[in-house]
Amino acid sequence: MPGFRFGNAPCSWGTLEFEDAKGEQIGFARMLDELAETGYTGTELGDWGYMPAEPEALRAELTKRGLVMLGAFVPVALKEKSAHAPGVANAVKTARLLQAVAAEPLPYLVLADNNGTVAERTRNAGRVTAAMGLSASEWKTFAAGANEVARAVHGETGLRTVFHHHCAGYVETTDEIATFLELTDPKVVGLVFDTGHYCFGAQDVDVVGALRRFAERVWYVHLKDCEPEVARRARAEGWDYFSSLKHGVFCELGKGCVDFGGVLRWLDERGYDGYALVEQDVLPGMGAPKESARRNREYLRSLEASVVGTRS
Repeated sequence: MPGFRFGNAPCSWGTLEFEDAKGEQIGFARMLDELAETGYTGTELGDWGYMPAEPEALRAELTKRGLVMLGAFVPVALKEKSAHAPGVANAVKTARLLQAVAAEPLPYLVLADNNGTVAERTRNAGRVTAAMGLSASEWKTFAAGANEVARAVHGETGLRTVFHHHCAGYVETTDEIATFLELTDPKVVGLVFDTGHYCFGAQDVDVVGALRRFAERVWYVHLKDCEPEVARRARAEGWDYFSSLKHGVFCELGKGCVDFGGVLRWLDERGYDGYALVEQDVLPGMGAPKESARRNREYLRSLEASVVGTRS
């Protein structure tokens, strides 16, 4: 592995997909400028319409900053059969834009549940129980929808699909991740492993152990930290997902419970040659995104030096 490549995402600048998290957004041009200035070389698309949707315009914005487009997040209410066809259409539309600006490595279509829309799951994010999960028939529908999206995306664009396990959605816990992977086609559906969502949603800080367990399906990685005291309070005080976000459950890298040194060592041992994408979910107006991005990059740089130094 020649070296680690790190990207950052619009959500680190307060651009999240949830209506409950909308506010005055930082424009994409400033976001990309700051992302590049703080040492990242890749990004994701963000909400459709946040960045230019015309390939030539988007390519120009990326090229002038030396950035690679890594993927795009597409939520689909996969539990609902009626959502599958429009979900496929939206995913293919998004994938065509990704394909048009693709470089190396090829971007992923990042598929997810329509997180934050089911009251029970949103209210209990970070502490869901098995009783709040999908039934066997619902799992069958859910997995079939994911397979359908991934096959359509690959057939139309040649791009691969990774599924994003996510708090406030139906794939949050370790068992739910395992069930999803068992029921989906490993040839077309991979996993984007998100370190922060795993710690909070699965209530498990052993992210390296989880990476080992799901290794064959981990095609892409999101680096997010989880502040354990905020997570503890969220569970003890019954906060919903958005309240946990507002309290900073996903903190700057190195200030929470994720063993990022272990994650980088695992990636190195696996010969992972893709990007790792930093995500520090913030709501509009929270903190100073550029400075957080800079500190996150400096932290990863310090860990990278340590990992590289251990290579034989």
